[in-house]
Amino acid sequence: MRAMILEQPGTLLKSVQLPDPEPGQGQVQVAISACGVCRTDLHVIDGDLTEPKLPIIPGHEIVGTVTALGAGVDDFKIGVRIGIPWLGHSCGCCSYCKSGAENLCDEPGFTGYQIDGGYADMTVADARYCFPLQGEFSDAEAAPLLCAGLIGYRSLVMAGNDSKRLGIYGFGAAAHIVAQVARYQNREIYAFTSPGDDAAQSFARDMGAVWAGDSNSAAPCELDAAIIFAPVGALVPAALRAVRKGGIVVCGGIHMSDIPGFPYGILWGERVLRSVANLTRQDAIDFLALAPKIPVQTHIEEYPLEQANEALDALRSGKLTGAAVLRP
Repeated sequence: MRAMILEQPGTLLKSVQLPDPEPGQGQVQVAISACGVCRTDLHVIDGDLTEPKLPIIPGHEIVGTVTALGAGVDDFKIGVRIGIPWLGHSCGCCSYCKSGAENLCDEPGFTGYQIDGGYADMTVADARYCFPLQGEFSDAEAAPLLCAGLIGYRSLVMAGNDSKRLGIYGFGAAAHIVAQVARYQNREIYAFTSPGDDAAQSFARDMGAVWAGDSNSAAPCELDAAIIFAPVGALVPAALRAVRKGGIVVCGGIHMSDIPGFPYGILWGERVLRSVANLTRQDAIDFLALAPKIPVQTHIEEYPLEQANEALDALRSGKLTGAAVLRP
């Protein structure tokens, strides 16, 4: 099979030929048709996340077709289209798993980080962590749903069902999906982008935002909640200042630059600051059932698999509108 591998953090991905992976007990073999390019991939490749298996095939927004079944797999049939997300394994034994919080598992395995991922034309995955993909999405359109969509959805849930006025800081792959869900739920979207990023602000308005402006600007009204997708710690005090008393600020990324000190007064008033960590399989079941009903429309830019480095550079430099997707 063809694959793009990371040999060492901070280096370019390398195109290689590898033996086709064979499915083991409980696994499915999948012919990959699309894999989204996520900011988490950048954090793995750039070395912000420090525990990768090396070498590793990145990518955890995988769409493909089941081509072979390992022993004990009963939930899928050959030829079925499935999605493979970030959470690729949980122990099932720790206190978090037993309490329904497998996203906080003490011994997890993450696709494209500890488990070879989707920057390839074939992979294997634990069938218990794969999901059938419904709806009329093309394979490329479905790929961003597997992380940008799932993390965005979990972040929105944590922002609270009663949060009508919702701020979104950073308007890329996750934000453009969660904005559609929030609009479907009759919420108002206020989008904050890098100062002067007129293209992102226009994109946010196209996705239903009632207001879009610079992240260093004051919100036009008090917000009930805010979700921060941009990995910029300085946005945390800004978002706390923007939300009302009792408001919620959700940090939706897996990595963020250091959060600067801020006065207690902007947290006081029973404001809540929390993070989102990974996802559960129930998140995937709930969101993937909801997405076709809205229906979510993902905005994508496609790249051949061999141009993975170019796609990552486009994400790193903020040149993407929506999400990049690799096609083998």
